[in-house]
Amino acid sequence: MVARYCTGAMKKIAVILLVVVMVAAAFICGCTTPEGGDATPTPTETTAAPAETTAAPEGTGTAPEGTQTLLIATTTSLQDTGLLDYLRPIFEEQYDADVKITAKGTGQSLELGRAGDVDVMMVHDRAREDEFIDEGYGANRRVFAYNYFTIVGPESDPAGIANMTPEEAFTTIHDKGLAEPGNVVFVSRGDDSGTHGKEKAIWEAAGLNYTADIQGSGEWYVEAGTGMGSTLVMTGEKEAYTLSDIGTYLAYKTETGLVPLVEEGEILLNIYSVMEIDPKKYPDVNSTLAKEWINFLISPEIQEEIGNFGVEEYGQPLFYPAQGNWEMLGVERAETEEPVT
Repeated sequence: MVARYCTGAMKKIAVILLVVVMVAAAFICGCTTPEGGDATPTPTETTAAPAETTAAPEGTGTAPEGTQTLLIATTTSLQDTGLLDYLRPIFEEQYDADVKITAKGTGQSLELGRAGDVDVMMVHDRAREDEFIDEGYGANRRVFAYNYFTIVGPESDPAGIANMTPEEAFTTIHDKGLAEPGNVVFVSRGDDSGTHGKEKAIWEAAGLNYTADIQGSGEWYVEAGTGMGSTLVMTGEKEAYTLSDIGTYLAYKTETGLVPLVEEGEILLNIYSVMEIDPKKYPDVNSTLAKEWINFLISPEIQEEIGNFGVEEYGQPLFYPAQGNWEMLGVERAETEEPVT
């Protein structure tokens, strides 16, 4: 009887052990992928969308340790003509500095300044500069150069605007553009730049409302939404008209085949200013080096360099020095000559 009891107990133990083994095996199988079976779906690998980037400021690469960096936002014409690339190494050598330049339209450059992303602004829209300074973002403005805007177009001049006043030329382009949209086309910067602002001022002086009469009024009016050099190239491709500063036009003249058709008119004066971002608004800006850059630009030596820039290649300067011309420019003498401190 005892032996039968032992035998029965051993059977129960064996059954329990078998159950334990089966449960353990089932558990292990559930945690692994059976070879040759359906693989457990793995989560779909996702790739994050590339972050939106902006073009890195143009500079000279990695600066030696101890070198100070100066961040400049500038209107495209000063960069497209090559003037800043010419002046930058002179400054960098004199001040042991690394100058990084971001070329945008005046409107976008001012926004970089409002965000405190740069140390210095170089723009050409007096009204918006005044607003920028009044808002507390800009300080120590100096006028360092000027040139003129010109209305350029194809040599065939399909609208017949040669030698008109700027206002007459714009009115004629508008009227003939509406009448002959495939034959007469105007390409606008369309980018809230200083040149775009000047274009709006000429439309207004011609008695035309930019929003109601010009923008979106037909195929004859094209908004490029880009810098001056690219706008000139587009204008050449379309055999169209555009408004350009004379410096950038000369730099792109050969590439575009465009010719200057209207060059005279008080409204065509184009004044370039430089200012620092006010350190009271953004204490982290490099105010010391910003002041050095401003004073560098209005120094007699660099004013002479600006006046000579482009003469050998284009037969005339791309920019004129502001020093000595303050009355003609309609600014205070100190604004062209007095160093900032």
